[in-house]
Amino acid sequence: MDGGGNEAHREIRDEIQKLCLRFPGEYWRKLDRGRLYPTEFVAALSEAGWLSALIPEEFGGSGLPLSAAAVILEEIQRNGCNGAAAHAQMYIMGTLLRHGSDEQKRAYLPRIASGELRLQAFGVTEPESGTDTTSIKTFARRDGDHFIVTGQKVWTSRAEHSDLMLLLTRTTPRDQAAKRTDGLSVFLVDMTVSLGHGMSIKPIRTMMNHSTTEVFFDELKVPVQNLIGEEGKGFRYILSGMNAERILIGAECIGDAKWFIDRAIAYAKERIVFGRPIGQNQGVQFPIAKAYADLRAAELMVASAAQLFDSAKDCGAEANMAKLLAADAAWEAANVCVQTHGGFGFAEDFDIERKFRETRLYQVAPISTNLILAYLAEHVLGLPRSY
Repeated sequence: MDGGGNEAHREIRDEIQKLCLRFPGEYWRKLDRGRLYPTEFVAALSEAGWLSALIPEEFGGSGLPLSAAAVILEEIQRNGCNGAAAHAQMYIMGTLLRHGSDEQKRAYLPRIASGELRLQAFGVTEPESGTDTTSIKTFARRDGDHFIVTGQKVWTSRAEHSDLMLLLTRTTPRDQAAKRTDGLSVFLVDMTVSLGHGMSIKPIRTMMNHSTTEVFFDELKVPVQNLIGEEGKGFRYILSGMNAERILIGAECIGDAKWFIDRAIAYAKERIVFGRPIGQNQGVQFPIAKAYADLRAAELMVASAAQLFDSAKDCGAEANMAKLLAADAAWEAANVCVQTHGGFGFAEDFDIERKFRETRLYQVAPISTNLILAYLAEHVLGLPRSY
């Protein structure tokens, strides 16, 4: 399968494909069995400069737009690999680039660009607040030249494999804030010095190999100079990062959908039953064709949202719709691929069941389908707030 959307950034696509050929299905199956982090794959992405794509050239990066980052992640997924091991570095980056001080940029960006440091952990969600970000309870109180952080985060993926964490906390109690979005602050936490000194990490075993964890803070000392932007204004700082996250996750889902559809097409052509290829049967053809049509529509939405983001225009609705439609397209394609393969769709060696589990996540994370629908209903359609 090929078609529209694949000519943009053709050189990037070709280079990502070459890199991914070094990491075939057996590599990912082995990691999946042991719930291991793809260290070699992430190192290869870093060495090739793909994880520093959004970092300005003056700091050692490529200075590419978000649309190029979307292509990178899409192609990783389309070639059977898993960009979730590294995607956070791209969508977290925006907060530091837009709101970090010159000193913070000089201190961290060149080392992130070179691969010396990984910025992979995003500490936002908490057990009680879930997606209600303004209800988080992790608190940072000022004490001289430090903030003292106490609280807990959950579903913080890659915390065990990251050197830096972007952490959202309250610095003003919610009942003392003028608005519920006030009093939230963002910190860049050096995990290499924090682990065991006020910070601890507990892995969470899940149905897919996602390296996710709980992170606990017990009087963790964070230097004042690690505060990003202005104290109490952190909520708006992470909003643009959340839009980038939705767009990039949408791009990954497009890559997944293409992988599933490619596999379904190939198998439908080669599998002979009752003397003819199963792809000759409309009962097999039509679901694949429908999945392809839905993929192409979602692909256009992701491209539109990325273009708006790159133009510094409001893209909240588009970013949410891109993630919604792309996640749905990937999940439909996954189901079609399994159905086309029959029993072989469940066999580990075909890689379909692994990718099936991985793409199912995006119906729930980083924001659930229902919350996107609620957002669109209220903020786009003008219906009464439902939550």
